[in-house]
Amino acid sequence: MSIESRASWVIAVTAVVILSISFGAPLLVVVALRPIAADLGDARSIPALASSLAYLGAGAGGILMGWIAGRTSTRLIAMVGGAMVCAGLALASGGAAWQLVLGFGLLVGLLGNGALFPPMMTYVSLWFDRRRGTALALVASGQYVAGALWPSLLERLIAAHGWQRVMLGYGVFAAATILPLAALVLRPPPQPAVGDTAAAGPAAGAEVLGLPPNLALGLLALASFLCCIPMAMPAAHLVAFCGDLGINAQQGALMLSVLLTAAFLARQFWGWVADRIGGLNTLLAGNICQTLGMAAFLTTQDEAGLFLVAAGYGLGFSGIVPAYVVAVREFFPASEAAWRVPVLLFLSLSGMAAGAWLAGALYDGFGFYAIAWQVGIACNLAALALLGGLALLRRRAPLLSP
Repeated sequence: MSIESRASWVIAVTAVVILSISFGAPLLVVVALRPIAADLGDARSIPALASSLAYLGAGAGGILMGWIAGRTSTRLIAMVGGAMVCAGLALASGGAAWQLVLGFGLLVGLLGNGALFPPMMTYVSLWFDRRRGTALALVASGQYVAGALWPSLLERLIAAHGWQRVMLGYGVFAAATILPLAALVLRPPPQPAVGDTAAAGPAAGAEVLGLPPNLALGLLALASFLCCIPMAMPAAHLVAFCGDLGINAQQGALMLSVLLTAAFLARQFWGWVADRIGGLNTLLAGNICQTLGMAAFLTTQDEAGLFLVAAGYGLGFSGIVPAYVVAVREFFPASEAAWRVPVLLFLSLSGMAAGAWLAGALYDGFGFYAIAWQVGIACNLAALALLGGLALLRRRAPLLSP
């Protein structure tokens, strides 16, 4: 008997709402990158570093917070996360470089989104067995709901009131919404019935793709790191990239919203695909699409062309992160999800952190973004090679059917 119910979808939708608010916090640095850099001596690497540390912190915090959530409750950890997002934005709004880096890296990232994104993905996966890919795609879309909702609004608010006041106000808003939602809706997940392999997963200690389980997870995590480097580059630097091309900040923020709206809509399709062809095959398809999208950023610099490329890129890359979680749940026992999923997402978010910082550092070194896009394509090709190798191993190894 399936563990899925109406309550499963209520939990999933609540998780989307929480993440769409919490992921608005890192977008503040993306939208305000140029004015923040201007206040800090025109070095874009400083706000880019803050953006990177927010991702890196979320990944590292996910391992710790996922472990704590498995022994306490996701409700408690989510409430801590909402409070820390508020505290981090309050600190960063002080305006000093160290406040920006510490506020986003430690509070918004490690203790904020680290307590929300990885534990929430694990938590929601435990509410589903038949449509897990669809549900995880929906929940992971919280980041792209944030991207669709907030950039244009934040750009206007920043232009009117300054980035520091907007950061402080958004932090208060985040705490006022996330804490009551977590307290009122989140509760312990259902337990799978004895013998329900779809919910419980493979047996503990069994080989994965013919490899020791931890080695298989390590290879998946390495692939996720590599493919998330290019994933973060356009998202973190698109507004600034448009400014360099003479496209105003309002249009750049709108373009970022178009990219992330397309990603949100396509992510539901990719979740449907993962439920039918499995996580690993979905990863291969998504990474091919992402590589083509990165290449397209090298071929056009006019406004209309970039809107089209941004939308196409969003359609292509959006299924990758949920597909990694689907793959982990297919290959490993549900009893190990509380630590294996956060470890995988730590590498994914570390890749995003590396990509956001690297693009800024390469821009500071060369004065343009083309080199960053080329490096991103190379990382994507390396991820495809790893995933292709795992797919070949799967053909030779017995595998529990998803």
